[in-house]
Amino acid sequence: MDTKRLILFVIFSFSLLMLWDSWQKQNAPAVAQTQTGAIAQAGDSSVPSAPAAAANQEVPAESGFQLASGQRIQVSTDLFKAEIDTQGGDLRRLELSQHLADSKENQPFVLMNDRNAPAIYVAQTGLLGSNLPTHKAEFTSSQSSYQLADGTDQLEVRLSWVGEGVEVDKIYRFKRGSYVIEVGYEVRNNSANALQPSVYYQIVHDSESNKASAMMPTFTGGAYFTDAEKFKKVPFGDMAKQDLSKSSKDGWIGLVQHYFVSAWIPPAQQSREYYTKKLSDKIFSLGSISPLGTVAPGASLTQTAQLYAGPQTQSTLETVAPGLEYTVDYGWLTVIAAPLFWVLSAIQGVVHNWGVAIILLTVLIKLAFYPLSATSYRSMAHMREIAPRLQSLKEKFGDDKQKMQQAMMELYKTEKINPMGGCLPILVQIPVFIALYWVLLGSVEMRHAPFMLWITDLSAIDPYYVLPILMGATMIIQTRLNPAPTDPIQAKVMMIMPIVFSVFFFFFPAGLVLYWLVNNVLSIAQQWQINRATERAAAKKKGNGGR
Repeated sequence: MDTKRLILFVIFSFSLLMLWDSWQKQNAPAVAQTQTGAIAQAGDSSVPSAPAAAANQEVPAESGFQLASGQRIQVSTDLFKAEIDTQGGDLRRLELSQHLADSKENQPFVLMNDRNAPAIYVAQTGLLGSNLPTHKAEFTSSQSSYQLADGTDQLEVRLSWVGEGVEVDKIYRFKRGSYVIEVGYEVRNNSANALQPSVYYQIVHDSESNKASAMMPTFTGGAYFTDAEKFKKVPFGDMAKQDLSKSSKDGWIGLVQHYFVSAWIPPAQQSREYYTKKLSDKIFSLGSISPLGTVAPGASLTQTAQLYAGPQTQSTLETVAPGLEYTVDYGWLTVIAAPLFWVLSAIQGVVHNWGVAIILLTVLIKLAFYPLSATSYRSMAHMREIAPRLQSLKEKFGDDKQKMQQAMMELYKTEKINPMGGCLPILVQIPVFIALYWVLLGSVEMRHAPFMLWITDLSAIDPYYVLPILMGATMIIQTRLNPAPTDPIQAKVMMIMPIVFSVFFFFFPAGLVLYWLVNNVLSIAQQWQINRATERAAAKKKGNGGR
């Protein structure tokens, strides 16, 4: 296989894999709905109905989606700046103080927000049952602001609601150094009747914001995990077609976007039903609902769940809940990508620079594949050495393709050259290259990570396009080192391809371009050395033949 076909084949294979992965994300069949009857078919569409065990509970009626507001409670910790609304005790706004916004320097990243219409992203909870507060109820708070004090490890925000013979406290607990927020209820039944409450935890999000771009094909949508089904994505398109309803006694459900995730994690071994619901044309809810048993007159009940709301830092996610680390999605190449990220992280722990870590990992990968690469380059060097003779055959046989093919095969046989010898080694490396692509694209550790000089964010494009230009230059050099195609049209295509690729790399994150640039430089050095060795061997062979 000549160089032009080889490179085109590699490009085609890479594109096909990317298109297949994208098609799977966009066109995966909707998750089948189980027959549990947990999603409301009438009444207030933003409040889930109770499980079948508590079907007599009433839900306040309301048509369409509305998000009312009460007073705002300001909360400040070492990691968060949050706003809790007394309407339902919702978490309406959440800033991550340790992470910068995408486009605004020195501004914190806003994960949740209810004041950015038409986009919406809030966390809600509520109790279902007779005379119990849903997220439509109005709570009260003794303070309008809370701050995690120096020397303390926990901040508690308590909201209260009083009904007919029932008192309910909703408690948020923020812990120093943790992106896990505990959200609990304390129910005191002072009435003469027993209560049969159910609790729900949900996230409300629109289907339009935080979308991926053509150059950054990342996923934004729902996801859940159970021990039986493992990690499952639920795109908004699937939510629009059919409500999800899955029963389990473990796992979590949440909202995944590039670099960040929010997930409700109910208590272990508590029966729960994971659901999704279309609230309006472009607004959806996804969450968990669980029956809490019976609260007798004079008795009380305490219930606490966890809400993880923060970056997709793999070392942290693994400790929060089983399967939460899968929100850093490498797709079907996870088996390769996960070890690559582990090695990359280990290197970064030594050098303390993600850019340097990318360079060193690229060198390690290049060393690991050195024998395969050498075989490929040696084959191309041989093809390059006989290129003039191939050109002579073309001139000799003209348009007689059959005789031309026979003559080429005879030449390959005489020179002991396998025209496919350069193909297989490259094909073996493709999955590793693609896996590393997803590692560099999906790791929040790269976000706003500086490298050196003008590269202050490895997850953003090179502001001066220096790396893409250098990338294009290395591709031109590689083209010159490869055997020249005998077809003039093919030769022109080979010359244009580096320019085309450079344009694409203008829109890639700097970390990705850095990886490809270093890989190309190492490839050029290896290929140049092999070409020289092949040329010396050919010259020596000719010299010996002339004696």
